[in-house]
Amino acid sequence: MDIRSQVSMVFHLDKCIGCHTCSIACKNVWTDRKGAEYMWWNNVETKPGTGYPAKWENQEEYRGGWEKKGKGIELKGAGRYRGLKNIFHNPSLPVLDDYYEPWTYRYEDLFNAPEGEDQPTARTISLVTGEPMEVNAGPNWDDDLSGSPEYARKDPNLDVLNETQREAMFQVERLMMFYLPRICNHCLNPSCVASCPSGAIYKRGEDGVVLINQDKCRAWRMCVTACPYKKTYYNWNTGKSEKCVLCYPRLETGQAPACMHSCVGRIRYLGVTLYDADLIQEVASCDEEDIINKQREMILDPFDPKVIEAARANGIHDSVIESAQRSPVYKFVKQWKMALPLHAEYRTLPMLFYVPPLLPVMGSLTGDTYQHAMEQFFLGVEEMRVPIKYLASLFSVGNEGVIRDVLKKMMAIRFYRRAVSAKDFSMDEAYKMLKEVALDEESANAIYRLTSIAPFDERFVIPPMHREEAIELLRATETTKGDAGFGHREAPERI
Repeated sequence: MDIRSQVSMVFHLDKCIGCHTCSIACKNVWTDRKGAEYMWWNNVETKPGTGYPAKWENQEEYRGGWEKKGKGIELKGAGRYRGLKNIFHNPSLPVLDDYYEPWTYRYEDLFNAPEGEDQPTARTISLVTGEPMEVNAGPNWDDDLSGSPEYARKDPNLDVLNETQREAMFQVERLMMFYLPRICNHCLNPSCVASCPSGAIYKRGEDGVVLINQDKCRAWRMCVTACPYKKTYYNWNTGKSEKCVLCYPRLETGQAPACMHSCVGRIRYLGVTLYDADLIQEVASCDEEDIINKQREMILDPFDPKVIEAARANGIHDSVIESAQRSPVYKFVKQWKMALPLHAEYRTLPMLFYVPPLLPVMGSLTGDTYQHAMEQFFLGVEEMRVPIKYLASLFSVGNEGVIRDVLKKMMAIRFYRRAVSAKDFSMDEAYKMLKEVALDEESANAIYRLTSIAPFDERFVIPPMHREEAIELLRATETTKGDAGFGHREAPERI
């Protein structure tokens, strides 16, 4: 076993309120500068919808991720041979219109406009060209437009539904939406790393964070094509690629990333997981229907004495192993099997997992009145407004059974807690539902606590980074005194 540690995340979609506080926190910290105006390392999309950049899930156009070839895999739209052919023209790159042209306002128009009966307005000015422009798109342009024909109906995940199912989703009484926050997944098999001709993108050994060396980057932009989630961006001002760094300077000082720290709905969890790197190739190249289970199997039990021994032999500190034992990510993904990767069929083995949303049940439309009153508010998962096939297309490579299992667990816990707290549901029925999804009271209460009332230190179990040990592999520690934890590879120049 080649045991390694990875900082991993879970987003609980049943709790996201779509406030975009996470996006603003990230924007203010990392991308509030020239050339990065259109970058949103963290963005929140409305589903169904096309997302940001538009149609990022359409890999027939954008050619991101890996595809299975024989017993192995290869990059779908990048790689050495394809990169050589497209070195001066990459047809699979999203253009600025697929994102949006960033703008500001000419505020002087408000102060210098001549006196008149009309209210003066500030003209929109492009931050790229400096010329006046008309605003036609934005990072959350389709926010809350779950029923719109321009956005929701163009969601690529709707292709798995037949025409009748698609039309039924957009009936007024069945209209629904949920929010999908996205950041870089910091994958175990990152296609961006594999595609970079200059070797600028790398995965840190101590925590698995994927970073781009700005000195080595030569702006080939193969990483933009290769990332199926389109979370690598090109800075038109510096001529370098940039991406989410998981706020590693904050992690190294024991703080949660900015997007997670600011989350209003408390939907985000962070912790370290231990995995067997020897299994990466096997898992990434397995059949699609096996990817979810095999990725779970690759994540190891941090309480297993053999795993602990192998981790120590591989240089993983005891404090990191202890953090893995308390990790909320391990519980959601491995122990409770409630969190799933987004589009695992891209074969990048993402380490950001999602708890699917338990969407509203259907009601009935009587005249102009929508009725949702019923004897039991939480009906079976088949009565939800969103087809199971749609969620399966997002989170389980089309396997509807995996989604049903997760949703039934969530419903069972809700019934159990209603029986305990509100006492409007019998305990016998609650126990029966828990037994059906293989949960006991202890597990149900643990899931309830972590989902609803867990304090900060239970949602974010941040391992000590031990950068002093990582730096020793590169240079003498006495020469980096004062730099550890801030990512400096070269001493700053003094004039």
